Amino acid sequence: MNSTTPEQALPLGVSDFAGLRQDGMIYVDKTEMIARMAATRKGKFFLARPRRFGKSLLVSTFESLFKHGLRDFQGLSIESQWTDTTYNVVRLDFSRAKRFSSSQEFRLRLDSLLTQGFGNLGFTYKPDPLQTACDQLSEWLSKYPKNSLVLLIDEYDAPLTACLDKPELFEQVRDSLSDFYAVLKSNDGALRFLFITGITKYSKVSIFSEMNNLEDIVLDPKYGTLLGYTEEEINRYFGGYVDNAARVLGMSTHELMDAMRSHYDGYCFDEQAATHVYSPWSTLNFLKNPERNLRNYWIESGGQSSLLTSYVRSHSLKDPVQYGNLQSIPLDNLSISADISTLDDVVLLMQAGYLTIKAVEYGTAYLDYPNREVAESMAQYYTQVVLKRRNLAQIGAGDIVRCLMKGDVDTFVDRLNKAFLSLDYTQYPITDESRCRALASVFLNGAGLPARSETHNALGRSDLEFTIGEAHWVLEFKYAAGKDAPRALLEKALSQIEDRMYGRQSGASRLMRVGLVFSEEQRQIVAFKALEPVTF
Repeated sequence: MNSTTPEQALPLGVSDFAGLRQDGMIYVDKTEMIARMAATRKGKFFLARPRRFGKSLLVSTFESLFKHGLRDFQGLSIESQWTDTTYNVVRLDFSRAKRFSSSQEFRLRLDSLLTQGFGNLGFTYKPDPLQTACDQLSEWLSKYPKNSLVLLIDEYDAPLTACLDKPELFEQVRDSLSDFYAVLKSNDGALRFLFITGITKYSKVSIFSEMNNLEDIVLDPKYGTLLGYTEEEINRYFGGYVDNAARVLGMSTHELMDAMRSHYDGYCFDEQAATHVYSPWSTLNFLKNPERNLRNYWIESGGQSSLLTSYVRSHSLKDPVQYGNLQSIPLDNLSISADISTLDDVVLLMQAGYLTIKAVEYGTAYLDYPNREVAESMAQYYTQVVLKRRNLAQIGAGDIVRCLMKGDVDTFVDRLNKAFLSLDYTQYPITDESRCRALASVFLNGAGLPARSETHNALGRSDLEFTIGEAHWVLEFKYAAGKDAPRALLEKALSQIEDRMYGRQSGASRLMRVGLVFSEEQRQIVAFKALEPVTF
């Protein structure tokens, strides 16, 4: 571990690069990649990443470099590489224009944003019924010196995402934004460098279809670790904090890193699936407050955003049976900009950070939740959907974890049945074993247990497995349809657990195995039995 001490401040929530450097906060040096991009003459780049991944800090870093040269870069990799001069810089943050209720109100916000941004360089908008701010900006830019302007656009898609559930307003906002990007296209000569960030790619905004030579680096392996932290970077820059967290939690550094990896690592922004990074927001929050243990900061930072609740709820992935299923999609589809009517759930969830690339084979990308933090967040979201906006505690099933820690199988099954019986059964009926298993997985993960569905060993696949404390649990479900005999199904489940040695490969010191039978008619578990615990 590096000797970095907790006395050097963490850059938590800091998006001002110059301030970060001047205050002596820890900066994970990404400037080798930044230098490569900034050195590109007439460079134009688009980068999409989930929220809370440091996009604004990156924009601020470019702003400092182009506006002040190496003033804030002493000791960083770029210092020996950068020889360029300084430029006029305009930075536009479109998150400032995401609150509006009509297209007219958005147009006013856009005009204000452009007037303030370019006004620092002398642009003045004079209200005219025959000319928009974009019209006047285009005329002003046409006289601007060649290759002398750096334009940085942060969260270009924030206004569009804000009205994603209002198709007519979405189209009107998109038209207004298209007018602005058309201005940039027609005045391309003035631009020395253009950098645009967002979360997702919307089509028909001119930015992707008409901007000359705009380089999409969303899945470019060269920039897969541009945002987020690699494990090597965590060890190098935050070693003192990691050691401190291990002491606080009574763990070895190795054990702590295993836990952090499980909770916060796993994001892949690389079409070759060769690199992965930790969530910077969650990592920094944990290292700052290790006494709070490995919390779910995805939810606390708004992980269940309007992007999920307003869009996915009405599309194919609304079905909780999809929870935990590996998703596959042509790799090329992850880079295609889509219309609001053709947005793909899987692509949208990947771009927003709910899913990530796990493998790429023969042109197909396989996606899953990046880590335990996101898997738990999605389970809590699905739980509230199927329970009509209630959580497990509100239906009397909030102590599932406590039951399992005590080894109290009877109470655990009672709590699980409370959840099953509270389902919105008209929308989410349990019609087979796979749906029963999927919903049980949702409830367990929503309670904070990382239950893995269909865990594989050499002899077969179990239904659900998870570890809590020193015990590893195996749950095997059977579905009693019609006149099926629950007791016979239960014996089949128990024999399957024994014969296929489910859970034996877990490495835990104690193995707990339970067979359960769900009744189609009674809509709950009607038979269950725990095998004798095995101690290793």
